[in-house]
Amino acid sequence: MSNLTLALAILGGLVLAAVVAYNTLMSRRNAPRQPDAVDIALDEAERAMSAPPDGPEPVLHVDPNQVPSNDRHEPLFDPDLPAPSGVPVPTGERRGGLDPLIDVIAPISLDGLASGDAAIAAMPPTRRAGSKPVAIEGLNEHTGQWEPPVAGQRYSAFQVGVQLANRTGALNEIEYSEFVVKAQAFADAVNGAPEFPEMLDEVARARELDQFASAHDAQLGFVLRALHAAWSPGYVQQNAARLGFVAGIIPGRMVLPTSEAGLPPILGLAFDTQAALADDPAQSAIRELSLSLDVPQVDRGEQPFDRMREIASTLAREMDGVVTDSDGQLLREETMDVIGTDLEQLYDTLDARDLAAGSPLARRLFS
Repeated sequence: MSNLTLALAILGGLVLAAVVAYNTLMSRRNAPRQPDAVDIALDEAERAMSAPPDGPEPVLHVDPNQVPSNDRHEPLFDPDLPAPSGVPVPTGERRGGLDPLIDVIAPISLDGLASGDAAIAAMPPTRRAGSKPVAIEGLNEHTGQWEPPVAGQRYSAFQVGVQLANRTGALNEIEYSEFVVKAQAFADAVNGAPEFPEMLDEVARARELDQFASAHDAQLGFVLRALHAAWSPGYVQQNAARLGFVAGIIPGRMVLPTSEAGLPPILGLAFDTQAALADDPAQSAIRELSLSLDVPQVDRGEQPFDRMREIASTLAREMDGVVTDSDGQLLREETMDVIGTDLEQLYDTLDARDLAAGSPLARRLFS
């Protein structure tokens, strides 16, 4: 073999080795980032130590109470829009779970006492009138409080209510008529006499409330996009868990729970469901995830927007990503500040309307 042939062979080998090394490097660079093995081992050890002796620790499933689909028109998000004043709003005291601020309430008078068992048996099979929830409450003979009928208790009066509006829109004439039919059937079953408010007045009030709610509804979302390497589901879950997120009941969904059990989560985090359900999730490539805040559902005392900003910034820094809006535009600090200022005005407007964010009435109305 001549020196030229040997040199060419060596050169060819070097080129081949360089190509293989480059492809290996690019493959590793483009592979989804994986969770840190040390942290996984520590998490498993902590779970093993805290598991009860008779079995594994139950998995915590927090109801994500997903951000509902908003069938109203796109919220104007104008905090300065005045409250509706075309139809007077009842100012009576709250009675049980029903409230004249957001409910039509039909009182049912009784000649004597009715048992909770009879009331439960008379309940309509579905507690909705169209898309609006219907509720029935009784005035407990012993406590003097309004409550949903309970077996073994006796009641001196009942009231049936239907919600004036929610995110599907305002109560309409057809839904009001359905409510009347259900309430009348219940009243007949308990030997009561219902008194219904005027339909046209209540429907007009529903439209006014819906107008106010539509203009003061806010559901915020940030998108975190990967700058270079994609992320695996485990990598996303590990980084989110470090910030307090827990798994939701839907694959690809995590939530930041409140300190009080049973309340809607402070924030939601979501990524591709198919990636979470893949046969080999470690090889699933996630290039973006979303952070969401349903403003009326969360008490302003939780400082949800400030926490959302901080979490988005931390995840972007730790996961090598950037924070954008849904159109891919970078969200700068100045933009965040403007949003925060607008939100404070929105909170004040909701407070003035007795629909404070995170309150039971606000959670019902904006659902």
